[in-house]
Amino acid sequence: MRVGTGVALLGAAALGVTAYLGWDVLRESTPFSGGEQCTATVDGRTVELDVEQAENAALITAIGVGRGMPARAATIALATAYQESELYNIDYGDRDSLGLFQQRPSQGWGTPAQVLDPVYATNAFYDELVDVDGYESMEVTVAAQRVQRSGFPDAYADHEADARVLASALTGNSRAAFSCELDGDVDEGPDELTASGLVPRADKVRREVVSVFGEQSLGGFAPGGVRDGHMEGSTHYDGRAVDIFFRPVNDANKTRGWAVAHYLVAMADRLDVQTVIFDDRIWRTGWRSGSGWRDYDPPSRSGDRAILEHRDHVHVDVPD
Repeated sequence: MRVGTGVALLGAAALGVTAYLGWDVLRESTPFSGGEQCTATVDGRTVELDVEQAENAALITAIGVGRGMPARAATIALATAYQESELYNIDYGDRDSLGLFQQRPSQGWGTPAQVLDPVYATNAFYDELVDVDGYESMEVTVAAQRVQRSGFPDAYADHEADARVLASALTGNSRAAFSCELDGDVDEGPDELTASGLVPRADKVRREVVSVFGEQSLGGFAPGGVRDGHMEGSTHYDGRAVDIFFRPVNDANKTRGWAVAHYLVAMADRLDVQTVIFDDRIWRTGWRSGSGWRDYDPPSRSGDRAILEHRDHVHVDVPD
């Protein structure tokens, strides 16, 4: 039986240098669940995942990004989790091995509850990886083995190509490269504004982005709600939308923006995300999600094109 990642987050605890990320926000999110399919395509290679795998892959990658680690670290972590658990948070394994990375409590990785918490387990993996001198230039399987000390040290290489694709997409180095096809069905939720000026679902998205990626430049909402500054009919006026700014518009900020945009798509089923827009591209849940990222045509063409085309910010909204 697999352990739902959201359930595991109930026991989340910050580890090492990641204490600032505030995992309590993720604990409040609804459990990770199954869904249709997600894909990442880079340089002609496509990796297909179910939604549970995609959520775990996105979380592993985002934690690395939030810690300021290179994409290489995410590749190593993803190849390891592929080999150890097929990117599922499982509550069984060889001897006392558990979780995404099949970490053994008897070998000092933590308590069973901790290693079954994907946030804790991922941070534990990265904490070990950063102590491996020169891991950035090592073969993936060698670096993974230095951390895991597996009885099958060469097995991680079998998953390196797929891990590279996922890491490139989910770190934002490959743009509009990760997408999910979701049915978009959500339960009705409360629509009264929270103290932030957002409805509860949107406020949960806001808090999770900050928890995973660290402090961000946010906008598009205000206590009591916003009444101007957006296009007619904007979800901002209902307190259902958040903007995450990446200014100025340059390659480094586009990479950061795409990391967040891809994370939000990967977590769309769990967080009830309806729309993500960035860098003149749009993804929407429901029947349109099968088309992946599409060109974005803003309703109005007057004004600052960087803003209208969302080149300087990620827009995310939730359904009413």
